[in-house]
Amino acid sequence: MKAVGYQQSLPVSEPQSLVDITFPEPVATGSDILVEVKAISVNPVDTKVRMRAAPEPGQYKILGWDAAGIVKSVGPEVTLFKPGDKVWYAGDLTRSGSNAEYQLVDEKIVGHMPASLDFAQAAALPLTTITAWEMLFDRLQVEKDSNKKLLIIGAAGGVGSIMVQLAKKLTNLTVIGTASRPETQSWLKELGADHVINHRESLSKQLAELELGEVDYIVSLTNSDDHLSEIVESIKPQGKFGLIDDPASFDILQLKRKSISLHWEFMYTRSLFGTEDMIEQHHLLNNVAKMVDNGDVKSTIAHQGGKICADNLKKAHELLESQRALGKIVLEGF
Repeated sequence: MKAVGYQQSLPVSEPQSLVDITFPEPVATGSDILVEVKAISVNPVDTKVRMRAAPEPGQYKILGWDAAGIVKSVGPEVTLFKPGDKVWYAGDLTRSGSNAEYQLVDEKIVGHMPASLDFAQAAALPLTTITAWEMLFDRLQVEKDSNKKLLIIGAAGGVGSIMVQLAKKLTNLTVIGTASRPETQSWLKELGADHVINHRESLSKQLAELELGEVDYIVSLTNSDDHLSEIVESIKPQGKFGLIDDPASFDILQLKRKSISLHWEFMYTRSLFGTEDMIEQHHLLNNVAKMVDNGDVKSTIAHQGGKICADNLKKAHELLESQRALGKIVLEGF
């Protein structure tokens, strides 16, 4: 099978940072399904792993944890899928990724693909959907019928784009997103954000100008350490603060005076540790698939990067590393 991988961690500008390779087709065992990958999307985690995780000498590492495709075969313990099913998933960080023609995935973290989407549109959603859903409902434990306020910092990216939609469709929250460019601000309004402010300016001052005051929940999706003082200023006493990025340093002592609780979301935790509730990712993907087919959630695909190959994946990594991506970058076919 065709695949894209690397043997050493290198800047994306280096020719060997990602290369086209061939591998034997894997065989499904246990609770695994073998998926023929039709489309993938590229996420910041791909770029981070590329730079931080080198394979064993002489081995290749295959990235990619966001895919849509068709089940080709199933292991003997599989009960949720059969060959021919269209599926979408974000995979397992500890296993070979989706930048390959075929991929093995545990059925418990796979969902049935929305019938109304094509493979490229579907591939844009799983990782960000799981991250957004788990942050809202598992980490922050947002009450779906509350009239509280949610501020999403960096809301125009992949996770923010789906979080805005989920919050608007599944809760009564007032949703405030941040974006710094006219096109990203327009994107958030199109997705349903009630208010859009600029994260390059004082968050607390803008909230005051909109007569929104302090907010109940804040989710920071990027550059969290740069925004911490404004986050503390903008959140209500006893509010909840969630983040997904990797600050180099983070002074959480600032949260103490207001008794702010801190919640970190990492969507690979369940598969990484084989938690008892791993199948919750299967359920939430199926729930969101129904929302998509009902017209309540739309794909956040924004960039069609062409075929799945090393050159196109390098371009996608470069765009993500520039932090100027709007929505999701998708590649389709080999």
